[in-house]
Amino acid sequence: MMTESPRWFKSSYSSNGGACVEVAANLAASRGIVPVRDSKSVDGPVIGVAAGAFTAFVAGVRAGKFDTV
Repeated sequence: MMTESPRWFKSSYSSNGGACVEVAANLAASRGIVPVRDSKSVDGPVIGVAAGAFTAFVAGVRAGKFDTV
């Protein structure tokens, strides 16, 4: 049996300033979660976000619901 490994990526909008998160969206379909981690601490903790909640968050970001300016 093969276990799917996370494929980590950062947003293309992310600069190299180091204040980034990485996600492994490839696990959403098979496990129902999207792992999220700090890009500066790749061996650190990983938060598993429910796929539906992550989808809603991304939709909110795209709609500008979290803009502070």
